[in-house]
Amino acid sequence: QVQLVESGGGSVQAGGSLRLSCTSSRSTYGTTCMGWFRQAPGKEREGVATIRADGSTNYADSVKGRFTISKDNAKNTLYLQMNSLKPEDTAVYYCAANYGLGVCGAFQYWGQGIQVTVSS
Repeated sequence: QVQLVESGGGSVQAGGSLRLSCTSSRSTYGTTCMGWFRQAPGKEREGVATIRADGSTNYADSVKGRFTISKDNAKNTLYLQMNSLKPEDTAVYYCAANYGLGVCGAFQYWGQGIQVTVSS
């Protein structure tokens, strides 16, 4: 069983920055891909960014140019650098990991979630 633990959330004013971290209990060298998702109150969970084993990344249109996903395999940690934050970025953010599944869009392990609140 893999455990993912997020950290780095909190409250910030619009225009500010936060960096989320997600540490895995298993080496992230073995991941097919990892990703960040978020769920705002009353809304469905949505994908924010993913990073594949080869380092290639994908972003939701709403965060392109503002958020950066990265991974440090030596630390077994996934990051999400969030800049120019907007009130609509307010949500619970989740990290997810795909260990060995063939399709990057599938994730079998999830973190517990961390709150990010952006005030105007």
